[in-house]
Amino acid sequence: MFCYQCEQTDRTGATPGCAGPIGNCGKDSPTSDLQDLLIHAVKGISQYAAKARALGDPDDEAAAFVLYALFTTLTNVNFNPTRFAALIQLAVGVRNRTRDRYERAARAAGQQPETLTGPAAWAPAADPGALVGQASGVRVDIGLPLVGPEVVGLRSLHLYALKGICAYAHHADVLGRRSAEVLGGVEDALAYLAGEPTDPAELLERAVGLGRLNLAAIELLDAANTGTYGPQRPTAVRTTPVAGKAVLVSGHDLRDLEALLVQTRGQGINVYTHGEMLPAHAYPLLKAHPHLAGNYGGAWQDQQRDFAAFPGPVLMTSNCVIEPHAAYRRRIFTAGPVGWPGVRHLADHDFRPLIQAAHALPGFPETAAEEEAVTVGFGRDAVLAVADQVVHAVRQGDIRHFFLIGGCDGPTPGRDYYTDLALGAPRDSVVLTLGCAKYRFNRHDFGEIAGLPRLLDLGQCNDTYSAIRIATALADAFECDINDLPLTLALSWTEQKAVAVLLTLLALGIRDIHLGPSLPGFLTPALVDELVKRFGLRVAGDPAADLATALERTAS
Repeated sequence: MFCYQCEQTDRTGATPGCAGPIGNCGKDSPTSDLQDLLIHAVKGISQYAAKARALGDPDDEAAAFVLYALFTTLTNVNFNPTRFAALIQLAVGVRNRTRDRYERAARAAGQQPETLTGPAAWAPAADPGALVGQASGVRVDIGLPLVGPEVVGLRSLHLYALKGICAYAHHADVLGRRSAEVLGGVEDALAYLAGEPTDPAELLERAVGLGRLNLAAIELLDAANTGTYGPQRPTAVRTTPVAGKAVLVSGHDLRDLEALLVQTRGQGINVYTHGEMLPAHAYPLLKAHPHLAGNYGGAWQDQQRDFAAFPGPVLMTSNCVIEPHAAYRRRIFTAGPVGWPGVRHLADHDFRPLIQAAHALPGFPETAAEEEAVTVGFGRDAVLAVADQVVHAVRQGDIRHFFLIGGCDGPTPGRDYYTDLALGAPRDSVVLTLGCAKYRFNRHDFGEIAGLPRLLDLGQCNDTYSAIRIATALADAFECDINDLPLTLALSWTEQKAVAVLLTLLALGIRDIHLGPSLPGFLTPALVDELVKRFGLRVAGDPAADLATALERTAS
């Protein structure tokens, strides 16, 4: 195996990358190799699908499969090699279908169909051992001695951004929202990678183009979430338990949560959210379920402690699973793209086994003596509703600066940077959060400013479009560029959705983004220097110094 797609990457060797029998995330070598082969197979689908779409005969179901398949290869999503072997075989069947579709469309247009090579012609070995052996020819660093680390790094930047885009687009697809622009853009980008491009300048320009594609994907997801469940509203979310049977839901999939709430209605089971699911409480149609009782625990890296202590079954949706401990392995279930060997997977939103487990397990024996809460739901609708108040406070000098602390949390050292940044922000500033890094400081009392909370929880990474809309609306109100706002963006990088978001911010021309606490292993020093030169990217350093620099820039 070789993998350097996330912040958990092994950095003990001469170059970053997990290359042993098991990665730092817990992914073993056969699973990693099968993921590489699945990526290779979906490139082959996309080679034919892009041509069929160009001829006016798209296969949106094939494109939706590509979204799902790439989603399963994100960090901390699926660790089950059996599932990947099955997905590879499915991918070959989908590829053959798209090939036939393209050939029919070409003949109908009076063209001679092309016979494509590379991933489009790949055939998986029938023997499982031989199949894994094929992975050595499709690793992400293939061709390194010939093209050099910068080209390989830029290809990886493309692939990992596409993984993030596919994750966002899949979430929208689950809620019935698709976009020909997004589906076609993913196909085109994967077909481009299948050709093993070598021009660094072209690769970088197209990477910025992926940022624009991701903007379309997160706009689609925003429309899916708010169109299905209503615009987010500021909501106090209980963080202490109440007496009764209990289920814990983690991940991002609102559709899974909704289905579970419907299926547990009237059964005396309280449903709690965990980690990335916290913003669910802000959606009117979800919070209308009275047994959506609160949020339990912290960020994804705390789940082994949180899940072990929780007195009921756990449902892991969409992503961010880590190895289940023995203390709860028999009461954790997965759904959607998530998988772990030996853990029961629930398909088609059928949660009867989970509900049976909830009835059998003790639940919380009593309600906590003191109720504690955090407030969420400051999405674009809520913030823009008070935009005039915010603008007035800035012009009056009551609000000096905004700090948007976004991205995902992680277990590695250095993440206290974001705690120190938030708590060190001056009293005349507003802290906006986006992502589960918020768990490092969201229980702190930040007080109020100009009649508004100083801490505004905008949601998770799935709510990035909302944050962009807020920034652009403020820029419009002040008749300035986003870069002229008293705004500092600090993006904590962990996995592939953060890569897609970073490219979106760069595509929008946003500069001086603080990225860290460690940089992606696939970005070589030369690539980092280029990003710093072209986009003003800043590497997160000392939080006090970064705060001072941000405030000095505003003052000037």
